[in-house]
Amino acid sequence: MTLPGRKLVAALAVCVASLGGEAEAHDARPAYLQIREITPGRYDVLWRTPVLSGMRLPVSLRLPEAMRSVTERAPQELSDSLVERRLVEAHAGALVGARVEFPGLEATITDVLVRTSLLDGTRSTTLVRPSRPWVEIGIARGPLQVAGAYLLHGVEHILLGPDHLLFVLALVLIVGGTKRLLWTITAFTLAHSVTLALAALGVVRVPGPPVEAAVALSILLLAAEILRLARGEPSLTARRPWLVAFCFGLLHGFGFAGALTAVGLPPGDVPLALFAFNVGVELGQLAFIALVLPIVVLAGRKQGRPWLERHALPSAARAIGVLAAFWFFERLAGFV
Repeated sequence: MTLPGRKLVAALAVCVASLGGEAEAHDARPAYLQIREITPGRYDVLWRTPVLSGMRLPVSLRLPEAMRSVTERAPQELSDSLVERRLVEAHAGALVGARVEFPGLEATITDVLVRTSLLDGTRSTTLVRPSRPWVEIGIARGPLQVAGAYLLHGVEHILLGPDHLLFVLALVLIVGGTKRLLWTITAFTLAHSVTLALAALGVVRVPGPPVEAAVALSILLLAAEILRLARGEPSLTARRPWLVAFCFGLLHGFGFAGALTAVGLPPGDVPLALFAFNVGVELGQLAFIALVLPIVVLAGRKQGRPWLERHALPSAARAIGVLAAFWFFERLAGFV
């Protein structure tokens, strides 16, 4: 059974937000484990699990039996995560190939980013998936594994982030023509790539909560622009969408950087990890556009552009605007 043509685009906006809300309820941010050998046989262990609405991610850490705690766990509660740190000991060579397990991970949609650093120079960065909730220590992983881990993290961040997806959807609804859309998305990509790199490398520091509220506000402003377009009113966004996309892209780049700085960059592969994460974000973004653009084009061809502007666009704009306004005030209240 198909949806009535009039409700097609509006239903698409609601579906995107609903899927994103589902992802947020399970928390799309990865957990993070760092095992760093500081002296022969002694390791600093950092374990961070996301917290959403006061609820900790139901994933625990199980170290190999060869590891013996030297200090008690020192939990620290942050606004968005719970961090535990301790020192452990193990006999020389006992950890090579030893398995670290994450009980409970298989029941979530969250990953664990694991970074190990040994005194012999062995370093590895691995993304542990729910389908295989464990990782082996001391197994050297090359640049391809590092790139793959951060690329997957970037793809998942964009596809499980409803706010960024709604922003892209709003651009698709505003921009007419594939060529103009390509230039607009390219401008958005260039802009958020710049601020993502600056923030992730620590060149520019912007507090996360205000950025997230501003991202929601940018979506609300685009929803208002869609309504102006539907009414036939002049709009800077309609005339120069690439310029608006570039300006807002600078803002969204700081939002992307928040997900990356939460897990950090591997010291020996910073450029590679940053590049791979950014490529992952772009791949996820392009996959989303490839999904929604044919739907919008089909709706316009079936009913005609005038129908799209009079009925479908206003309905979609209101759906997007309501969700963006909710996120804005929710995030505003969160840091105020």
